[in-house]
Amino acid sequence: MKAVFIAFDQAHYEKILDILEKRNCRGFTSWETVQGRGTSTGEPHFGSHAWPSMASAIITMVEDDRVAPLLDSLRSLDEAKPMLGLRAWVLPVEQSI
Repeated sequence: MKAVFIAFDQAHYEKILDILEKRNCRGFTSWETVQGRGTSTGEPHFGSHAWPSMASAIITMVEDDRVAPLLDSLRSLDEAKPMLGLRAWVLPVEQSI
């Protein structure tokens, strides 16, 4: 099992929920408002006067065989709207309750 952490511009929220549904990734936790900026590109998401956009984040636990198709769908969304910003990281899940 893997944890997929997704950080994205709030404008992507509904599309990401749709991707999770289509990829049969039912369970997730989301943070509606997070702040940040990319390491090398993209506009900061600070919710300030100078940088008004905001970001959201979702973490979902998925079976190993679902990770690659999920990342493919997220990559396609990011490539369609590269200025909005979308990143995803895959982490191992060693134990859960």
